[in-house]
Amino acid sequence: MDEFKACDLDYFPENILIDVLAYLSVRELVRAGRVCKRWKRLVKDQRLWRFVDLTAWKGVTSRILWLLLRQYLGCGLRCLRLRGLLLSARGGTFLSESWLKALSTKCPRLSKLYLLHADLRGLPSCQLLPASLQVLELRGCELPREFFNQTLAPPARSHERAEATSSAGALQPGRQRKGKAPGSLSGIGIGRLVLNNVPSFTDQHLQSLTSWQRLSRLELRDTFRVTANGLRSCAAKSGVCEVEGLSRLKFLEIGITGRQGYQLQMASLGLGAGWLGLEELSLGGKEVGPGLLCASRLKDLKGLCLWACTLSEMQVVRSCRMLRGLSRMEFLDVTFQPKQCPPVLEGEGGGSGEEENNEDAAGAENSNDENNTVDMNNPIPSLRRSLAVLLPSCTLVFTNCSVQMSAD
Repeated sequence: MDEFKACDLDYFPENILIDVLAYLSVRELVRAGRVCKRWKRLVKDQRLWRFVDLTAWKGVTSRILWLLLRQYLGCGLRCLRLRGLLLSARGGTFLSESWLKALSTKCPRLSKLYLLHADLRGLPSCQLLPASLQVLELRGCELPREFFNQTLAPPARSHERAEATSSAGALQPGRQRKGKAPGSLSGIGIGRLVLNNVPSFTDQHLQSLTSWQRLSRLELRDTFRVTANGLRSCAAKSGVCEVEGLSRLKFLEIGITGRQGYQLQMASLGLGAGWLGLEELSLGGKEVGPGLLCASRLKDLKGLCLWACTLSEMQVVRSCRMLRGLSRMEFLDVTFQPKQCPPVLEGEGGGSGEEENNEDAAGAENSNDENNTVDMNNPIPSLRRSLAVLLPSCTLVFTNCSVQMSAD
């Protein structure tokens, strides 16, 4: 026992200490690095800086970001979550061009960036973000008009390079064909874009996304200024030479759940023109009703998700009659309206004698009626049977769904 009492943290190997330090927040890690030289070296281990979340650290400024980038962040960083100063009384510049360039150089493996309440109006374009990004999520941010524009800069000193490499190109034509042209840019490599409660996102920003060559997943939540015409103009459709619009988009999410004061644009009506190549559609809130009316125009649709809305069985069945190609349908946080039973009038049916004769039969079937009461009031089992007939190869998923209770 005396041996165990004498042991301290220095007794444990470094791998175990790193696993323990992984449970600390970024602010606590920085403080732990001031304990001793060994801890300072352990805190700088890149295994602790793969997923960095600074949203809980409210006092983060540009000075702190520079400190973290110079001393801790490195090639191990995969995901970075930041909280801006948009709602802070301090204000000031949060993300600068120089910091973003240094982030791109020092963290070449950064694939996901999440920005919360960040004022991005000081940045001319999203091309200043790290080129390694695959996922960009913006929540409660302010954007400039041309933030999503993709401008391919002309190659620098193209004439000088052509003259200098003309002889080498003649000797090695094979290498030139396989390699990229000098000065050419591959463009924005973001494949998933999430916009949550970004009021400044408009149809102009949506039109700018058509120049992105790798965008395959777009999620628009509470983007109140996107209209049906804007969505219709960006839909993938057959052009003169090739497919125009967001041709590589495979997943689209549209949902309006908050802010009662804004005028409802019903942007999902823009799906009525069709969308080539769109395989998955997610509708939420006030966009579910208009979106279901136009979902039948999506010929390539394979997955449909409805969330945070109120639906009736008849509304779902009518919309799914034309969606024969669906392979998965999901209902998430959906409130179903109860089935409307036709009222029984007092004068209908036979005489009083017939009613007395049927009392015994009704009493014998009371147990069955009690078992079927839940099925009659709950539209989910009936909806399952109806969709199983319409879409026999479709997988149905109900998550956290409920039935609206009537006043009766």
